[in-house]
Amino acid sequence: MPSLAARFLSALLAVGLIAGPGVGHRASAAEAIGVGSASGLPVPRYVSLKSDRVNLREGPSKDHRTSWVFQRAGLPVEITAESETWRRIRDSDGAEGWVLHSLLSGRRTALVAPWWKQGPLPLLAKPEAKAEVVAELQAGVLGNVKSCTGTWCRLTGSRFDGWIQQDKLWGVYPNEKVD
Repeated sequence: MPSLAARFLSALLAVGLIAGPGVGHRASAAEAIGVGSASGLPVPRYVSLKSDRVNLREGPSKDHRTSWVFQRAGLPVEITAESETWRRIRDSDGAEGWVLHSLLSGRRTALVAPWWKQGPLPLLAKPEAKAEVVAELQAGVLGNVKSCTGTWCRLTGSRFDGWIQQDKLWGVYPNEKVD
């Protein structure tokens, strides 16, 4: 039987692995720190809102106060923790709270650089810096992520389809590959 000190050290290591990245850190998919206790899926991970009305609650039950109501279906959010049928999420502004898992979708979406202040960003015909510009997207534009190479993502919407540098999106991790 392991000594008390060895068990304590093992517990500390386990907690460190489960706790996940610190605030503001963007882990890559390869760095996914843990596995959700309810879903068995990686935590953290990106998903999107399934409904036009999603209550963000202070805790994982309907007994907790609603702190915010999202009103945009398809908005990307990051799952940072799980508790039975509830998921702790973070949005692109850093707001955090709990939502019912049934209000989330595995469909991958992303926001074009919500932090960007220098004008529109180019959407390219191919995943190459010198490719033809097919559209210019404003910060905050919502698109569907069709694929990511780890450097470039194919982003589509009702009036656009092309490639954008992966680091100009909120809703995918740096170096993450999406098929």
